[in-house]
Parts: sequence; structure tokens; C-alpha cells
Amino acid sequence: MRSDTVTKGMQQAPHRSLFNALGLTKEELERPLIGVVSSYNEIVPGHMNLDKITEAVKLGVAMAGGTPIMVPAIAVCDGIAMGHIGMKYSLVTRDLIADSTEALAMAHQFDGLVMIPNCDKNVPGLLMAAARVNIPTVFVSGGPMLAGYVKGEKRSLSSMFEAVGSYAAGKFTEEDVCEFENKVCPTCGSCSGMYTANSMNCLTEVLGMGLPGNGTIPAVYSARIQLAKHAGMQVMELVRNNIRPRDIMTEDAILNALTVDMALGCSTNSMLHLPAIAHEIGMDFEIDFANGISEKTPNLCHLAPAGPTYMEDLNEAGGVPAVMNELNKKGLLHTDCLTVTGKTVGENIAGAVNKNPEVIRPIENPYTPTGGLAVLKGNLAPDGSVVKRSAVVDEMLVHEGPARVFDCEEDAIAAIKGGKINAGDVVVIRYEGPKGGPGMREMLNPTSAIAGMGLGSSVALITDGRFSGASRGASIGHISPEAAVGGPIALVEEGDIIKINIPELSIRLDVPAEVLEERKANWQPREPRVKTGYLARYAAMVTSGNRGAILEVPKNN
Repeated sequence: MRSDTVTKGMQQAPHRSLFNALGLTKEELERPLIGVVSSYNEIVPGHMNLDKITEAVKLGVAMAGGTPIMVPAIAVCDGIAMGHIGMKYSLVTRDLIADSTEALAMAHQFDGLVMIPNCDKNVPGLLMAAARVNIPTVFVSGGPMLAGYVKGEKRSLSSMFEAVGSYAAGKFTEEDVCEFENKVCPTCGSCSGMYTANSMNCLTEVLGMGLPGNGTIPAVYSARIQLAKHAGMQVMELVRNNIRPRDIMTEDAILNALTVDMALGCSTNSMLHLPAIAHEIGMDFEIDFANGISEKTPNLCHLAPAGPTYMEDLNEAGGVPAVMNELNKKGLLHTDCLTVTGKTVGENIAGAVNKNPEVIRPIENPYTPTGGLAVLKGNLAPDGSVVKRSAVVDEMLVHEGPARVFDCEEDAIAAIKGGKINAGDVVVIRYEGPKGGPGMREMLNPTSAIAGMGLGSSVALITDGRFSGASRGASIGHISPEAAVGGPIALVEEGDIIKINIPELSIRLDVPAEVLEERKANWQPREPRVKTGYLARYAAMVTSGNRGAILEVPKNN
């Protein structure tokens, strides 16, 4: 066993003395040591139940003959971090989580790992770590929140942000906003729509790293505790059979994840995280893959914010296996991929049933024949940009209008809420990319303000930053190259006409090439917004959004 390095032999007597200090017995040290990576904390609503999940996992490991040892991982609540400097610290935690988990696993020589994430960057960060460390690993998340009820309708966090916009537009009273505030987030768990956390937890299931149900069983259901026990038991099977993450997370598994991403209508953030995970297994992931897969993959689900259904509805309809089984009817998946169940994808989904064709459309009757995400290119985004087209109203699929240019999110929000944005405009928010932010902030506040002001069907928003999975509308993010490195978005001037054509996968700045060349010659890099601490180091190492904002050591000039 790998843990023999720290438990066996005379040379390891000092190590055993430290295990004695932990209260571990000789019998426990003779069993495989399983690191239980718990993201429990008391600031993230999706993580407040992870203490119970952790205890259930530990019990499962012990029942199956292992010795569970809890170690921590950090997590940020994107909702609480939204709209202020805290959002600069969201995406960057993905790499902190991956690095720190790698360090803990390697330093202590665990034989296996059970990862317990739930929200946003926590999930991909731990997937990246799993691929790096490459010891038997199972994922079990904390599960999604139940939807709230406001005025007789199901609601979620995105409707809360939009309520603030409606208040600014004079459409809601303070009492209306207060009712939303008290009802939209009624339980613990990752926010109840197909936002980033739930997108990534569902895709963990697709990648084969989580047991069936991991993406959809609600946080407050007892079935979630049972799933955690089974995850603890299953990691011991993986240890016994030496099944490792890179046996499971292959290139075909990544393509499966991208395919199901299209069918589910996942968050655009998946187009940051899948390339980063792919990078860890040595796969060169070009975001253009998305368009080829989208072209042949129908969109089967319209969960909030794209539609009126929620994670609890997807769970009752059969969950991720039911979606995958629909896709498999047209041979869209690589079914021979191995999973943590010890079985293949095909074996796992063989008995899955679509129990609600209103939640999961049959493949013969999709919402659209193409997938939920699209990559747009053109002279404004030569290296690509990403839009959640399943959340764009029909009248905004093709749009052109004058640019309203802002060099930070705060200025854009002030203009939107101040009534200075008009129907037809294209709001441009730049210098918010991975380097320029730094940290590539999510733009849920401005997209929600646009929706709340009643402009969601007439105003587009483009940015070198990114969007929350709760964003909807013609919101085009990850514009690459970003403004901070002199990408074309840095050259846009107030009033320039921007042409967006989502069906044709195009985004263009209607300015003559010679004019853009002149602007480029006169462009000067900006002073970094942050010059010290982790964000400064991150900005120095981070790549562009189209590459997944992965970190690379800067090359010497």
C-alpha cells in the first residue's frame, strides 16, 4: 500500500508515533489510509451540511475496511462574494484548492481519497487535484438546494438578484424584495438551478468520478447521506482494484462531459473548468470542440435560469443517468468509459428511465437540435467567447447595436441602474479577465440588473470576465484575448457597432481593420490593479479564458 511509506518498518517509527498522537490504533494503521477531503465551512450555504456528509463517508470507509482521515479544503460562496472585491477571489481558489489538496495527499501518502465538494470552484479544483495525484478517488457532493416559493412560484437565487434590478426600475417595492430575500434560498445546498455548482456536480457524475445521483439528490434528502456512505465503501473497492482517476477521466470521458453539458444547458463556467481538468490529464482542449459537439447534441433541459424547472425536478425525472440514456439513443456518448462504480458508462445508464418528459425532453423532441452552449469567434474575439444560448431569448440570437463601454463592473452597474442603458445597446465590460481583473469576476449583478430593468430581450452584454450560471440573456463572456493583454475588446470605443450572430457563431466589431490597427498602435497596457499577494501572483501566471484560465510559469524573456 502507498501508506506503507509512513506506517511500516523501523524507519517509520517516528511517523507511527505521530499517528499515535492522533489516537490511531495499530489495527487502523494496518488498513488503507483514506483521505476524506471535506470542504465543510460555515460561510457557504452549500457546505453547511458537509459535516454530516463527511461523517457518513467516514462510516462507509470504515465499514469497508479502511481508515478514514478527514483533511480540509477551502471554498468560497460566489453569491456572497458577488459584486465586490471578493469576486476577484472566486475563480482563483480553484487552483488553491487543487494545489493544497495535492500537497495534503502527497505529504501524507494516502491510499485513496473521497472528495466532498459542493459549490462552484471547489468541484473543478478537486477534480484537478484528483487527476494530478492519481490515486483511487470517489466524489460525493453536498447536493443541491430545494427551490424556494415566492408568490406561488418556484424561485431561486437568480430571481433574487433580478428582484433587486426590478426594485431599481421601480417595478418592485421594498416589501417585494424582502419576500424574495426570505424565501428564495430555503435550505442548505448548492443553489437550486443549473448554475455552476450543480453543473459541475452533474458533470462529475458524467466524468465517472461520482456515483449515480451525485449531481441531483437534494442536500436535505436522507438519500444524500446514504450516497455518502456508499461513496466511502466504494473507494475501498477502487483501492482494492487499483482503479485511478486517470483510468476514468480519459479524453473520451471529457467529451462525454461536454456532450451532456450541451444537453443539460450547463453554466458557461464549465467552459473554463473542463479545459482545466483536461489539461491535468494531458489533453489539449480547444474550446472550439464545443461547437462541433453542440451541432449534433440536442438541448434536452431548461432548468433555471433558462426555464421553470429546478434540480429537484431533474432528480425526480431520473437525474443525469436519464439524460445520458436519452443521448445514448442516438449514440452520442462513449459508453465504454470506466467509472467509479467499477462499471462502464453504458452499464451504469442501461436501466435509466426518463420519468418526466417535461423536465428531460425525449431526444426526439428537444428544446433545440443544438446544444446549450456556443463558442463565438470574430474580430472582437479571435480566440473565442462563450454564450449560454439556451438561456437567450429568440429575438436576441441575432443582434447589433452601439457599444456602451465600461472598464470595470461597478461602472456598468451604475449606468444600468441609473437608466443610462437603452434598448438595443451592447454593454461592454472589459479589464475584468483573468489577468485584468485579476480573477475574472462573474457578472451576475449586471446581467440581473439588465433583466430586472426589463431590458433582457433588447440589450446584450459582452465581457472578458465571466458569468454566473445564474445569468441569462445575451451574455457573452470569456472574450479572448482579454483587454489586459491588448485583445480587440480593449480597442472598442463608445458607439462602435457590435454585431452578434449566435446561430452563425459570430461576434464582430464593425470597425475597419485599418482603424483597429491604428487604435492598437496607440494602445498602452494598464497598471495592474493588484500588485501584492496571491492575486498578483495569479495574474502573473494565469492564461486566457479560452484556455481555461490555467496557471503556467511565465517564460523568461
